[in-house]
Amino acid sequence: MPVERRLPIGAEVHESAGVHFRVWAPKHQQLQVLVRDTPQAFTLEAEGNGYFSGLVPGASDGTQYWYVVDGQKFPDPASRYQPEGPHGPSQVVDPTKFAWTDQQWLGCKLAGQVIYEMHIGTFTRAGNWAAAIEKLPYLVDTGITLLEVMPVSEFPGEFGWGYDGVSFFAPTHLYGQPDDFRRFVNEAHRLGMGVILDVVYNHFGPDGNYIGCYSADYFTKKYDNEWGDAINFDGPNSGPVREFMAKNAAYWVDEYHLDGLRLDATQQIFDDSPEHILTVIGQEVRAAAKGRSTIIVNENERQESRLVRSAAAGGCGLDGIWNDDFHHTARVATTGHSEAYFSDYKGSAQELVSAVKWGFLYQGQRYKWQKARRGDYSLDLAPPQFITFLQNHDQVANSANGLRLHHMTSSGAYKAITTLLLLAPNTPMLFQGQEFTSSAPFLFFADHKPELNTLIREGRLKFLAQFPSLATEEMRSILPAPGEVETFEKCILDWSEVETNRPMYDLHRDLLRLRREEPCFRLQDRNRFDGAVLSQDAFVLRFFGDNIDDRLLVINLGRDLQCDPAPEPLLAPPPDCEWEELWSSEDPKYGGLGTPPLETEDFNWRIPATAAVVLKPCRLQSPTAKH
Repeated sequence: MPVERRLPIGAEVHESAGVHFRVWAPKHQQLQVLVRDTPQAFTLEAEGNGYFSGLVPGASDGTQYWYVVDGQKFPDPASRYQPEGPHGPSQVVDPTKFAWTDQQWLGCKLAGQVIYEMHIGTFTRAGNWAAAIEKLPYLVDTGITLLEVMPVSEFPGEFGWGYDGVSFFAPTHLYGQPDDFRRFVNEAHRLGMGVILDVVYNHFGPDGNYIGCYSADYFTKKYDNEWGDAINFDGPNSGPVREFMAKNAAYWVDEYHLDGLRLDATQQIFDDSPEHILTVIGQEVRAAAKGRSTIIVNENERQESRLVRSAAAGGCGLDGIWNDDFHHTARVATTGHSEAYFSDYKGSAQELVSAVKWGFLYQGQRYKWQKARRGDYSLDLAPPQFITFLQNHDQVANSANGLRLHHMTSSGAYKAITTLLLLAPNTPMLFQGQEFTSSAPFLFFADHKPELNTLIREGRLKFLAQFPSLATEEMRSILPAPGEVETFEKCILDWSEVETNRPMYDLHRDLLRLRREEPCFRLQDRNRFDGAVLSQDAFVLRFFGDNIDDRLLVINLGRDLQCDPAPEPLLAPPPDCEWEELWSSEDPKYGGLGTPPLETEDFNWRIPATAAVVLKPCRLQSPTAKH
């Protein structure tokens, strides 16, 4: 008689009856379950379709086990927990035992979110879920609304980014037990924050990946993948593989109450099927949410806009996409460096205005660095669909010694570009510690076996060699080794710096308050704002309310600018009004030098160097006084 299950494969508790096991291993004739500390393995029944299943009496929540394939013990490919890491036994987990208190939580929609990317292992000194929970009230107070947690699927070693995960259903034991993760999500919801998880469906990690021992059909040689064998989403026997990934996406939403996912490097997810696997993943996530709103964002180096169009419009129905173009032009604008993949950006005021208004700067134009066209038409996409950032795990790590942007530019320029990030109508994302200008770098770290560590270091040096400044022998000799524990420990945040760097923290918090409280900044409507270039380095964004509710954001990343005359209509105040300062990045409370009036009778418009100023209309005492 068929057994009711939550997932197609894995171990599931059936109270008094025991635990039901099911696994896909189509090339094998027999498959057994070996429960730890028991002398005899239990033979599963072959279903005739490549699956083996069976109910093991006496097994229960917490039982540790292996599958025995051709006389060898392997962890469950759908293990919900690996208490000893990817090479050890799997453990039965009953997800129904956790007492959720978020029944009133309605989920999240992308519009209005402020995202915070975090790596649990370096977010706190303890590096676990429990310690991260203690920081959640701080993040709420800062103005964060959505946490984006870097991958947590079980991976080898004692530290790593998580992108080399091998047990896709098992949150790593390094950060705590599964219920600790659930407790983190439950508390975030109680405080009013959503949580999405970064997942990797483009490859498996190189160490501890036993899934090929069950079936070689999980992989394909049809496509070239940057990180090893591509996953088989469209070849022979791809049906169970597609189901594995789609159900994994649903699993995180169902059993961990997550509010969605961030899909890593979707350009390396290859699928020529009539229905793309990303479309299926989106459908599974929505269904698993059971009416709660969900968010699915993705990283796509090719800037394929179809991913975030509806299925009816020929897309995959995802919600948002990372905008690398914004990051790249902002980086060039603030540092002046334009090597490697930054070389096709000028960092000009026009690029920044265009990125804010239209999203991708490259929507099919030729891109010299790649000697090909880059991006797809995306002028029809809404501003919130573009995730903008000045820092993320990759971009910080790709700088020399993992330097953050504030280490590579002036304080004034950094505050000005931060203002653009946090007040523009796109969906902003901060990387952990960015809000208090953390001194901690974020380096590439991965703990593997010695021979693999050597290969990874060599691969990292080869990747960074695209940057001429990092390809010199002097720089190569000092770049931290990914496999050294010191490399990992350097990246742990020092939370005392919130007070040490209080002016910069206050700047971020005050900007997020403006974004939250000012109607013009909340709208995120392309039709309710416009931009104009004042010089190579200076520009304005005009946010339209009901005249008196207009806001003018003036940003100058260069030297003092005198605009006399000033023939730009966006500078004109509403009728019977003049502009007055609402907020300035040069406020002394942020370590600034003060902000004299931008418009005066003597100087017309004078815009201070490396500064951002928000102006609001003020009604004139005598409407005729300005004429």
